[in-house]
Amino acid sequence: MRIPHPFCSITLLAATAAASIFGSVRGIIHDPQHRPVQDAMVMLKAKSSEWSKTANTDANGEFTFNAVPLGDYEISVANPGFAQAVQSVVVNSGSQPVVHFQLKLAAANETVDVSGMAEVAPTDSATPITLVNRLDIARTPGASRSNSLAMITDYVPGSYVTHDQLHIRGGHQTSWLVDGVPVPNTNIASNLGPQFDPKDIDYMEIDRGSYSAEMGDRTYGVFNIVPRSGFERNNQGELILSAGNFFQTNDQLSLGSHTERFAYYASVNGNRSNLGIQTPVPQVVHDAANGYGGFGSLIFNVDPSNQLRFVTSLRKDYYQIPYDPSPNDIENNPVNGQYPSIGLRDGDHESDALVNFSWVHTFNSKALLTVSPFYHYNRANYDSSPSDIPTATTQDRGSTYVGGQVSFSANVAKNNLQAGIYSFYQHDNELFGVIFNDGSGNLPFSASEHRSGSLAAFFLDDKFKVTPWLTLMAGIRPTHFSGGVAENAISPRFGAALNIPHLNWTFRAFYGHYYQAPPLITASGPLVQFATANNLGFIPLHGERDEEHQYGVTIPYRGWTFDADTFRTNATNFFDHSNIGESNLFFPVTIAQAVIRGWEATLRSPRIAHRAQIHLAYSNQIAEGGGAITGGLTDFSLPGGLSPLDHDQRNTLNVGGDLILPRRSYASANVYCGSGFSNAFPGQPYPGNYLPQHTTFDLTAGKDFGEKYSISLNAMNVANRRVQLDNSVTFGGFHWNAPREIYAEFRYRFHY
Repeated sequence: MRIPHPFCSITLLAATAAASIFGSVRGIIHDPQHRPVQDAMVMLKAKSSEWSKTANTDANGEFTFNAVPLGDYEISVANPGFAQAVQSVVVNSGSQPVVHFQLKLAAANETVDVSGMAEVAPTDSATPITLVNRLDIARTPGASRSNSLAMITDYVPGSYVTHDQLHIRGGHQTSWLVDGVPVPNTNIASNLGPQFDPKDIDYMEIDRGSYSAEMGDRTYGVFNIVPRSGFERNNQGELILSAGNFFQTNDQLSLGSHTERFAYYASVNGNRSNLGIQTPVPQVVHDAANGYGGFGSLIFNVDPSNQLRFVTSLRKDYYQIPYDPSPNDIENNPVNGQYPSIGLRDGDHESDALVNFSWVHTFNSKALLTVSPFYHYNRANYDSSPSDIPTATTQDRGSTYVGGQVSFSANVAKNNLQAGIYSFYQHDNELFGVIFNDGSGNLPFSASEHRSGSLAAFFLDDKFKVTPWLTLMAGIRPTHFSGGVAENAISPRFGAALNIPHLNWTFRAFYGHYYQAPPLITASGPLVQFATANNLGFIPLHGERDEEHQYGVTIPYRGWTFDADTFRTNATNFFDHSNIGESNLFFPVTIAQAVIRGWEATLRSPRIAHRAQIHLAYSNQIAEGGGAITGGLTDFSLPGGLSPLDHDQRNTLNVGGDLILPRRSYASANVYCGSGFSNAFPGQPYPGNYLPQHTTFDLTAGKDFGEKYSISLNAMNVANRRVQLDNSVTFGGFHWNAPREIYAEFRYRFHY
């Protein structure tokens, strides 16, 4: 493998930090008579940093770039006698896009030929993928805030936040990966914000369904993060300060740099606001939130074949739980109150710590080994004021995960092989307590649980390129879980990608199985007695088993990319959550059956006239469940047959874009439209089975002052349209969307 410069050596090896964040780029170059062009110089350059690599074509006019990190790139070709040509290419994890150049003869007034061909997208994957970069995050309204999920919800069809939780493709269970290594967390819907501060992300690849075996088992969404590394900086720091209504601020200080063998990036952040999570009524009462955290990345090249990488992340967040202050409202009515909250003064404390170390060994240009031990600690404590009426409840949970992943990848002939082992040990400490302030005379109690478990999975994948236009995929993922129950699962997966030559349309199909391990939560002693007093029971939780069918097509045209797919997920032991009495606490449950089906579409434009870029994400989706509760709290059974789940929303649309304006200014916007979620109480006060449809408009305008300073003004829900989103059993039951938020942001870049 030829490396023309030491800087390219370290950046290239840095890109290969894990087997599932890189791909390769291949291509062929012809002259106007369609003869191969030998010894043409080809440069691959990242659009978001200074990363670059060069190669020369062989006697067949072919070139290859291996171990390319996921992201957006430009390929330029130069050869004496021909006009220089440039094309764009997108690299996703594990993909191998193929680029074709047909050079034109050089003219006296022509030096660069920017290809009018469609942007080259991967043609060897069955997975629908959305790629978001750090510029998208910085300019999407509200997306860069520490607790924001707009980087997902604005770009990914079928994703939205309701009852304070991210839902995607009709489910809760998602995986966060950093450098391709999973961050283990078996708990269900117990954390509110993203795993990482969006400002620390360089690229984010969102995969939804049709996963290869190495990507794991979280059926509904996989978020693969390439973090900031310091390669885009040279002794440079950035200070971000913001201030707005609800006394909000979201601030960060970051530093980063690199040498030929070493690179680092580090950041610290803090935030607070009087508007934290969704409120049960339009007014904002008892809803403050604050948090702080840090992130660090170290990369060291031992030699051209070995690299060491260390990633760590720390977060601590606190959310007040809002309540309805009016005793006459429908939820507080003493006769038929649905979810009384007037007497509650609850709070949610969350903390998270991650340490990930990777050793990367490159055998040659076709074989790579990655060994990644990790440690993850996650805590969620829900605490009440001792005087809460009718009961003051406490639930403290801390989960510790220790494990690792070993992954080997190789390109052999027409095969792209991936094999590896993923395993972790988990230990949970949980405390549940209740103080009775309802005059019943019941004595307070507390119960603690200490549970341990482990998971081990082996994965094997192969992509077989039958022809340049047909790729077949097959994989298997055997898994063993041991916790409250012991379970085994074998998850086979099959896929195909068919590329239509000349049109460059790619059709894909997939069929596969997934197994999602259950939380370790259980109940005994006083907790069981309390559940029984509320006509409840607790059944051991089993893992969710899913079957997925998916078909789709990707259509590139002159830099535009349109993607559409249809899918169906059949779930057994579908993970959801419920609560005990009026405690508003999460307890996981499994529903006997769920069916989620729908079709999705995304559209992404190139930079139009060098100024404007737009994106669209649409989903038509039905999420239904039915049958008895098969695990967790047995407080209800759904009616016979299938009925909508509480987060079922049939139509979801996001349309957004950004515009580069004169004098180094820009503007960006996003419009979100939702058809309305399931209505738990038809007729009170909303008729019908669904709550009202809702539309919000977000806007950002900014300006750079030289290379050091920039400012922006951000407005969320500009029209201040308020609507009840949800009335399900979560954090108080009723949830309204956020009111108008306006804040200004200041960025200062400096060298040290």
